Amino acid sequence: MKVLHVFKTYFPDTVGGVEQVINQIAIGTVKLGVTTEVFALSRTAKNRTINVNGHLVHRCRSNFELASTPFSVSAFYRFRRLAKEADLVHYHFPYPFADVLHLSAGINKPSLVTYHSDIVKQKQLLKLYRPLQQRFLNSVDHIVATSPNYLQTSNVLSGFKSKTSVIPIGLDNSSYPKASTARLNVWRERFGSRFFLFVGVIRYYKGLHILLDAAQKSSYPIVIVGSGPIEVELKEKAAKLGLRNIHFLGRLSDEDKVALLELCYAVIFPSHLRSEAFGISLLEGAMYGKPLISSEIGTGTTYINIDKETGVVVPPSNPSALRDAMDYLWNNPEEADAMGKRAEARYCKLFTAKQMAQSYVDTYKGLLDQRIS
Repeated sequence: MKVLHVFKTYFPDTVGGVEQVINQIAIGTVKLGVTTEVFALSRTAKNRTINVNGHLVHRCRSNFELASTPFSVSAFYRFRRLAKEADLVHYHFPYPFADVLHLSAGINKPSLVTYHSDIVKQKQLLKLYRPLQQRFLNSVDHIVATSPNYLQTSNVLSGFKSKTSVIPIGLDNSSYPKASTARLNVWRERFGSRFFLFVGVIRYYKGLHILLDAAQKSSYPIVIVGSGPIEVELKEKAAKLGLRNIHFLGRLSDEDKVALLELCYAVIFPSHLRSEAFGISLLEGAMYGKPLISSEIGTGTTYINIDKETGVVVPPSNPSALRDAMDYLWNNPEEADAMGKRAEARYCKLFTAKQMAQSYVDTYKGLLDQRIS
């Protein structure tokens, strides 16, 4: 069985996001005997094919970008050729140019879409795009949502429930490096072992401005790992508020990130908008047995973090509720430890990469069998 994945970009070392998910699916399904290939665009790379983690990646140079979506003239021919060689085409939504590729190619192959997120930010352009989106989703054979929460709360998916199933995103803990004693000691000497940790790209929907407001008049050490478009703005706000307990570390190596995950007291994930469709960094916290703090935004974050079981779930955009959650975990270490253990158990039960890969292979086989019959 050969499966072709399609997304706008693919650099597997990307922290979080769709690319990390595709990489985990690719690695896992290859182990189960699937020939997995990825087709993606790149602003810099020439048209070429490379081997990444045991699967082929076909990169096609983009010509221009509109609303964060790359477009490529040469992609039409190349995609058509690659799709004809595949048994099944697996799209990753949202990526409007993939809709165009799919509908223009006229390839009679089984097709699957992993629906990672609604389009949240581009509201005006969405009005123009919606007819194309509907036609594309109508034309594919099956849709996968990454959590039951998202399936229940997405207005788009509500129209396709009859052909939508849920396969949660999974992570392979063995693919993460082990932190050396030296790196653990470096961070332990700096922060101790009682600090809240955020890991992720610093974007508008991550809710870090809410976290800064919640951190006022507190002494809890809060470590922020990652970089992104609003990093400077947040640092300026922290300085203006006089927050000496906030530590911006920028982007770190995977080993340093693991060291901080192992050492931290709890993982805090204040994303407040539906643009945060799942929360891979939150899942990493569960994988390392940490109690979790997140907001109820109707997405996968509350499928990972169950209130009062694996951590605390608070209303979005509510600094006082976020502060209360930190207070509760900080002042109840035994309960925090128990929540962390339950978070790890939930990860093992629902969110391993092995389970995700097997679910996708089963879905692929089902679609191929339907087409034969």
